[in-house]
Amino acid sequence: MLPKRVLTVAGSDSGGGAGVQADLKTFSAYGVYGMSVITAVTAQNTCRVYGVEGLSSRFVALQFESVYTDIGVDAVKTGMLLNAEIVLTVARKLSECPVPHIVVDPVMVAKGGDKLLQDNAVDRLIRELLPLATLVTPNIPEAEILAEMTIESPADLREAAIRIHRSGCKAVLIKGGHLKGDAVDVLFDGESFSRFTAERIHTRHTHGTGCTFSAAITAGLARGLLLKKSIQVAKRYITEAIGQSMALGKGHGPLNHFVHVEEMD
Repeated sequence: MLPKRVLTVAGSDSGGGAGVQADLKTFSAYGVYGMSVITAVTAQNTCRVYGVEGLSSRFVALQFESVYTDIGVDAVKTGMLLNAEIVLTVARKLSECPVPHIVVDPVMVAKGGDKLLQDNAVDRLIRELLPLATLVTPNIPEAEILAEMTIESPADLREAAIRIHRSGCKAVLIKGGHLKGDAVDVLFDGESFSRFTAERIHTRHTHGTGCTFSAAITAGLARGLLLKKSIQVAKRYITEAIGQSMALGKGHGPLNHFVHVEEMD
């Protein structure tokens, strides 16, 4: 039986810990066939982002068309999209070329503080891309921008999720890693809330956590898991990947993407 086909539309991380590289490693760990549309190339390592070069929207579209028309796509996740032109191009292609599952990880700022989405692209992201999403997976700083509010409590998480859901996406998962205490993520599907909790692992080696988590959810959806089950499996996977993260480099080291993934079939 052929594997499920999963596409990442994101930026390249030269350090290998986040972005397209993290996504493809996660797809491999999940046993799905990974493909990529690269939106930008970064010069970065575990310490910081030294530079970003965006690709043209024309070439982003060409990559997408090349993959979609030949191999096909069972699920797609978007990560770093850099600017408004690329956001519009990706949204247009996803509207023209139906994909069963679309996970939008609204990557805006690198762990070191460098901007990965230009300010003028945020409105386009909300208006053009989020309405197409099966799931949107912001962390708290990203959710604060999308919901236009400050998040300081679990009640704020729920309110922010409701506000983001009004953009038209099917569901919102706000990752609670920036709050104190256990790592609690909150899902809102338009009708009810669900919480996904894991013990916080105290380590600085967390580079690529958001990319990896959203990639794992996408791979689970491609393999036929329902949304909540896909998040549960991904939560356990990301927790173990952080627990076995690697002290590579001088800054925030990468996760171990090849930890055990529980059986899904």
